[in-house]
Amino acid sequence: MTKDNRDLDVESVSAHEEDKNLNQEVLEKYDVDAKVRKLRSRNIVFAIAAIAIAYSLYHLWVTFNPLPALQARSIHVAVGMGLVFLVYPAFKKQDKTRIPFYDWILFLFSLATAGYLIYEYDAIMTTRGGIPNTLDIIMAIATVVLVLEAARRVTGIILPILALVFLVYPFISHFLWMPDMLMTRPFDLGDIFGQLYLKTEGLYSTAISASLQFIFLFILFGAFLAKSGMGQLFNDLAMALAGSKQGGPAKVAVISSGFMGSINGSAIANVVGTGAFTIPLMKKIGYNKNFAGAVEASASVGGQILPPIMGASAFIMAETTGIAYGTIALAALLPAVLYFLGVIMQVHFRAGKDSLRGIPKADLPRTKEVLKEKGHLLLPIVGLVFMLYTGMPIAYAAFYTIVLTVVVAAFRKSTRMGVRDILEALENGARQSLSVMIACAVVGIIIGVVSLTSFGTVMTSAITAFGAGSLFWTLFLTMLASIVLGMGLPSIPAYIITATMTAPALAEFGIPVLVAHLFVFYFGIFANITPPVALAAFAGAGVSGGDPMRTGFNALKLAIAGFIIPYLFVYNPAMLMIDTTDVAVNATEFALPPILEIIMITITAIIGIIALSAAAEGYFQTRMNVVTRILLGIGALMTIFPETLTDTIGLIIVLGIFALNYMNARKKNQSPKTA
Repeated sequence: MTKDNRDLDVESVSAHEEDKNLNQEVLEKYDVDAKVRKLRSRNIVFAIAAIAIAYSLYHLWVTFNPLPALQARSIHVAVGMGLVFLVYPAFKKQDKTRIPFYDWILFLFSLATAGYLIYEYDAIMTTRGGIPNTLDIIMAIATVVLVLEAARRVTGIILPILALVFLVYPFISHFLWMPDMLMTRPFDLGDIFGQLYLKTEGLYSTAISASLQFIFLFILFGAFLAKSGMGQLFNDLAMALAGSKQGGPAKVAVISSGFMGSINGSAIANVVGTGAFTIPLMKKIGYNKNFAGAVEASASVGGQILPPIMGASAFIMAETTGIAYGTIALAALLPAVLYFLGVIMQVHFRAGKDSLRGIPKADLPRTKEVLKEKGHLLLPIVGLVFMLYTGMPIAYAAFYTIVLTVVVAAFRKSTRMGVRDILEALENGARQSLSVMIACAVVGIIIGVVSLTSFGTVMTSAITAFGAGSLFWTLFLTMLASIVLGMGLPSIPAYIITATMTAPALAEFGIPVLVAHLFVFYFGIFANITPPVALAAFAGAGVSGGDPMRTGFNALKLAIAGFIIPYLFVYNPAMLMIDTTDVAVNATEFALPPILEIIMITITAIIGIIALSAAAEGYFQTRMNVVTRILLGIGALMTIFPETLTDTIGLIIVLGIFALNYMNARKKNQSPKTA
């Protein structure tokens, strides 16, 4: 090897290390999951790994050996919370190479919160009938404090502060200076902390139930997929399919990030993980750094609404609403496809406007070779969908899918997992679940207070009062409330809070619960790309080197279809492939609407989304002036709106402008030849 080649290799390795360090810095800034200790002691590292593996095995065991709800959920929270104190430092600048003595104490206290409930379970349920004694209250207060501190370390300060605001409310809600709408009867310590600790309506509410039964298992499934090389499969497959097209790398980012975001449930981690590969490619062919970061952010956030997994939110929605998972996944399919169509078309039009080409085919993997090497890794996802649609319980389907992943990965040497890989996947799954688990526990505090004080009814009344009987304004206020409540939160806690606080307002207008929950779910998710707290977009800016706020507004523009589609399916639920004619608000089963109606709304929506994307970018075959863009935007909205008259007018405007631009583009292309 020549000296020049050696120098080149050294530079390549150095650049790779710099990229890894940059990605880690971005993760630590925007995704607190990455702010973990790097311990020096191998014995302690092994001990924590053993606890994490045992934690994962507990969830696999309890799937088929159910415990009483309060016991099973308290173990889930206690061990996970204990791991948080061992893995996450208390402060950003704290020494991360050792665990201070007080975190060992907090670890033991965390285990004690479940140990006490298990030991006293019979007395709590029978002798005391759920009425707390003094020791119960002390343990309840300690548990709440531990949960809030663990959440501060893992999710940041926003969620614990929100929980504290709700926690203070029942202590002051009886004061005479409270507004009449917010006034309640007096509550004592026993009422408040008994609700939070001794019942399944507080800390151990449906949020923790979903975390225990579904979310953990699907995060574990994602960890096994990652070990098998699924992430590389999605990247390679997307590169093979779209890499050579106009603006290819950006389309690769949309496809791969959408699929990976649907599985891993963390938009921010997905932005940094997938973005480390796609963002440099986008910048290399000429995309602006702010736009490149925004593409990755909008695609990763969009993954949370993409069936079949939807970042595990679909399973919580099924648990919360009582609607079958298959119904929810089918309902979410067309809106998700339209959302990603909007992002891809903006990417396509931006590439056309700036004359950006794709990557030469010679430099890309071939689809056939990619599928031959790793295509078998798609089988577990196919198997999961099949099991869920045949009605298998969600937890069982998740368990069998994990087993299937290990078996299928063994088909080829390059994806085969040994014992060490399996143990590492068990450990990684446990670690990755901590942020969602602790967020669900904090959300449980909020749910407990809302249930105790009937605050949800107050929120519903306020939204409907300000909406003044107008469905549109009530939807608009619900959208704003959902975005505010979802800011800075992972997708699952964001959904749980918005479903509890804002979705009931839509029931006043007879909107079925499935439609209402999907509406608030969308906007709770999109808070991650809505400035000023657009954490996914800020993470994209960190990787691309762009400006965070400009990246945020670029992501907001890319996701514009996602802000319109929820209104569309409220006004015309046929987009969700459900017939809501003469159904109750709390209906859990729906007939399919006429196929022709689904086809028509799909065609007009696709045309409208393409036109809206062209208007947003100011390009279709050739550049457009401001007036043309405004007219095209109006035509797009009229096409999207589900009425025959508006569809007709909108189509005339859209097709007319498209035809005019097409002819102008042809003239420009021919003019050099005739000159």
